[in-house]
Amino acid sequence: MRPDGQGKAARGGRRDEDFQAFAAARARPLYRSACLLTGGDTHLAEDLVQEALGRIYAQWHRTSWFGAKRRIDNPAGYAHTVLVRAFLSHRVRRSSGERPVEAVPDGAAPQGDPELRLALVDALGRLAPRDRAVLVLRYWEDRSVEETAAVLHSTPGAVRTQAFRALGRIRTVLGSSLDDLAER
Repeated sequence: MRPDGQGKAARGGRRDEDFQAFAAARARPLYRSACLLTGGDTHLAEDLVQEALGRIYAQWHRTSWFGAKRRIDNPAGYAHTVLVRAFLSHRVRRSSGERPVEAVPDGAAPQGDPELRLALVDALGRLAPRDRAVLVLRYWEDRSVEETAAVLHSTPGAVRTQAFRALGRIRTVLGSSLDDLAER
């Protein structure tokens, strides 16, 4: 025990405070990405964010985030990686017949064209989970091909091909409505 009476409990309390600050700062960006990944299923998006934060919390006490042994240079990026992997593993283990709802519930839309946003979220929801993950990582989170490949345990060439094909599928799903929405 340290002479000032501070031991593991004090360090553990500080780590909890650090994690709470981290989770508070990253929850909204994680939720936005999760909504896109789930095709607008807000309930599943909330579950995925909670699962991702839970997994990170489990590592928070065991890992020296900024130590030499297992250094994570970008905890925010790591959080998004955990979120995408949680989404992909959820899609694999999903055994029930649950399906996302057809339309996103009404709510205050941020600036921009709400019809375009809803059309894009609906189109994303119609893609395969892996295609959705590639598009969200590449174009929503603005990750490089190499970063996307690392998150998805894939090769950069496979990511390029998958992104190209997924964009083609989005165009097919949107059809003529894309032209109507783009004219505004």
